[in-house]
Amino acid sequence: MSTPPAAQPTLQNEIPKSASVMQSTLLYGLNDKPEPIKATLAALQHILASFVGIITPSIVIGGVLELGEHIPYLISMSLAVSGVGTFIQSRRIGPVGSELMALQGTSFGFLSAILAAGFIVKAKGGSSEDILAVIFGVTFFGAFIQMLLSQFVTKLKAFMSPLVTGCVIVTIGISLTKVGLTDLAGGFKADDFGSFSNLALGGSVLLVVVIVSTFKNKYIRSSAIFIALIAGLIVSIFLGKIDFSKVAEASLFTAPIPFKYGFAFDWQAFVPVALMYMITTIETAGDLTATSMISKEPIKGPIYEQRIKGGVLGDGVSSMIAAVFNTFPNTTYSQNNGVIQMTGIASRHVGMYVGGILLLMGMFPMIGALFTQLPKPVVGGITLLMFATVATAGIRILATVEFSHRNILIIATTLGLALGIAFVPDVLAQMPKMIQNIFGSAVTVAGFVAILLDTILPKDYGKSLDNIESIPVKDNKTEITEVA
Repeated sequence: MSTPPAAQPTLQNEIPKSASVMQSTLLYGLNDKPEPIKATLAALQHILASFVGIITPSIVIGGVLELGEHIPYLISMSLAVSGVGTFIQSRRIGPVGSELMALQGTSFGFLSAILAAGFIVKAKGGSSEDILAVIFGVTFFGAFIQMLLSQFVTKLKAFMSPLVTGCVIVTIGISLTKVGLTDLAGGFKADDFGSFSNLALGGSVLLVVVIVSTFKNKYIRSSAIFIALIAGLIVSIFLGKIDFSKVAEASLFTAPIPFKYGFAFDWQAFVPVALMYMITTIETAGDLTATSMISKEPIKGPIYEQRIKGGVLGDGVSSMIAAVFNTFPNTTYSQNNGVIQMTGIASRHVGMYVGGILLLMGMFPMIGALFTQLPKPVVGGITLLMFATVATAGIRILATVEFSHRNILIIATTLGLALGIAFVPDVLAQMPKMIQNIFGSAVTVAGFVAILLDTILPKDYGKSLDNIESIPVKDNKTEITEVA
């Protein structure tokens, strides 16, 4: 499963660590055409590696925002649009697509921004349809930002440094852990909130994820969330918490309906989404670089740059299609690079098979209906760990940054203001509506403050302070000594 931004964005020769080991030979290169049976089997492995990642954001968002009966349709559309996006990336249509075996799936990185948008509408008394209309409205317009950025993606790194992305990702993770723990305990305002049965069920699911994640087999380990979901589903069946009648009520076949829930826009909801499109643009460039390397294709030069631009543009187009057909933004999935390494099949034609199979799966909503019956403690046990992992990923990114006086000042100021907004949202209650709309989101504040300070503070700011050391001495006095 693709996680929310979990590693420092990389470009050109800075390859993600997971891609550092590759096969000495490929059974099928980028433009080779495996036999249909082999291509189908290879495609199924990619789908198994990504299926849970594709549907989980819809399950989480639907559960947290209480979208109820709409969730099966959202899950179906996430599969269908992922299929279309994967086909575009693999086939390349005009300038759109990387022409690599790059699987598209629903992005975890947008979870916080989308949930924030949903809570904004919900706080105003909006219905489930109103919530979805705003979400798909802001993600639709946000997709054009990524399309624009695709044309000069290699120059974006100056604005989205590890310092900035680390602060934003830490904020995302920490601000959402409350949501995960609330669901683990039974859900907001649940009659049995905090009951032993809820805590035991949610805690058990969390424990399964932890245990399975320690397995040596990489395929079992990468399926930890899926295994935990199935385990939670089985336990819930025995506890009588699953209503199969609602699964039976799901239609056998569904067709995509453009803007089924309407179309709306909200500036406060849009700003965090726009920021996330910037971050995922850099991530996609790194993922595609890894895919190019594993596929034994150039990782520099005009062909490489064309693929990166086309791939990021494909991300934006897929996310726009996702908004039109009622699902959440897409991105390239990095774990599929591991499938390429294990199978030795880097053929982009396999990607077309993947796209076709995912599209067919999306046409049958009964698959989604089954997962919507998962009790909140099951979903909460997984999301609590996921959100905390996001924060950990941000910390790992910040760990790569030099802890100079300047950088510490930026990190402290950013996290202080952003998490302060997350913990005390009423602090802006007396401010003009425009200020509330722009800075009411912790993620927006983190991005704005980090980018602003990283841009305006000179790189050598505070260096004189970095060169002194405070040494405690007798009589409770402190002597400041220059460090050689």
